[in-house]
Amino acid sequence: MKALGAFLVTEQSLGDTLRSVAELSKQVAPAAAFAGMLLSDERGRPGTWVFTDDEAPEIDEAQYSSDQGPCLDAWRLSQVVSVADMSGDEAQSRYPDFAAACSTHGVRSTLSLPIMSQDSALGALNLYAREPDGFSPDDEQALTTFGVTAGVLVANSKAYWGAYELSQQLDEAMSSRSGIEQAKGILMARSGDLDADGAFEMLRQASRRENVKLRVIAQRIVERRMPPDQPGDDDR
Repeated sequence: MKALGAFLVTEQSLGDTLRSVAELSKQVAPAAAFAGMLLSDERGRPGTWVFTDDEAPEIDEAQYSSDQGPCLDAWRLSQVVSVADMSGDEAQSRYPDFAAACSTHGVRSTLSLPIMSQDSALGALNLYAREPDGFSPDDEQALTTFGVTAGVLVANSKAYWGAYELSQQLDEAMSSRSGIEQAKGILMARSGDLDADGAFEMLRQASRRENVKLRVIAQRIVERRMPPDQPGDDDR
């Protein structure tokens, strides 16, 4: 938990932060052979996007294809789900496809917990053990606390990187607009009878003709490279 508290969201990308969380979860529960993190995409579809071993997404595919699994339940119900023995009747009945995938990969027990932010689950963490009853009540309690701390960290990281990416996009948009305005001014200065709309139309035609973005054409003109042809040149 101290290691999680030491994270600064500005020092790692969101992906690196999530991978670090998954790695640290194994230290909380020593029996965990590997871990995977369920997150949903922009359409709300779940997937194991972060994992400490390639086996995790291979096993979890059985959850997603059957729409049944402990990690899905942990995410949807916002509660801890423990499966003590994948070969037991309860696991075979409740999660048949997932239990079969675990058996194929030598996994005997799992512990799934939601990654909470306030009252909602951002995702879920799935830990896999090679032996039955791999996770004790103490492990479950410690990982539940870990999940709360991880949720705060993940939420802060998503908020920071989301705001950062938005800021970068706005900066780029403002820079593009400034460059386009400069290019229009240059074209108008070159031709005394050309107004702002006409200059923009020249840029637009050059962009279409060369199949490059408008801001690239504008940047070329500002840098005094490759001015677009006069209107009508491409029709000759």
